[in-house]
Amino acid sequence: MYTVIYDGQCNLCVTLVQLLEKLDRGQQFAYVPMQAEAQLESLDVTAADCEQGMILLDPAQQRWQGSDAAEEIGRILPMGGLFVQAYRALPGFKSSGDRAYAYIRDHRYEIFGKRSEIYESAYPACESERCQQHFS
Repeated sequence: MYTVIYDGQCNLCVTLVQLLEKLDRGQQFAYVPMQAEAQLESLDVTAADCEQGMILLDPAQQRWQGSDAAEEIGRILPMGGLFVQAYRALPGFKSSGDRAYAYIRDHRYEIFGKRSEIYESAYPACESERCQQHFS
């Protein structure tokens, strides 16, 4: 099970998590909002780590961050690997995508708004094996 760490107050982030929840239905991904400090600590993720954007963790403790995390999520989804491979192969697309991600990350509240309450996923990581291992 992969763990997606997302900003639970960012409207864009929450919308993307909700889309991923509908596509995946908790089969491959579980979720932790960046505001869940105790869960993040159990996963060895700091607030400073979260400032660099969303994080994807796999069961073997590999970590992807920011646009790399978004690409890896896309690669994992059915048929997503083809799109990610094409995106990475096009000259300049990866670097442009990285810059666009960083800009949106740094201005997400101004562009998309900030939720007053933290979104809690229907598929929380604390119910996944990975989180249970860290909590036991």
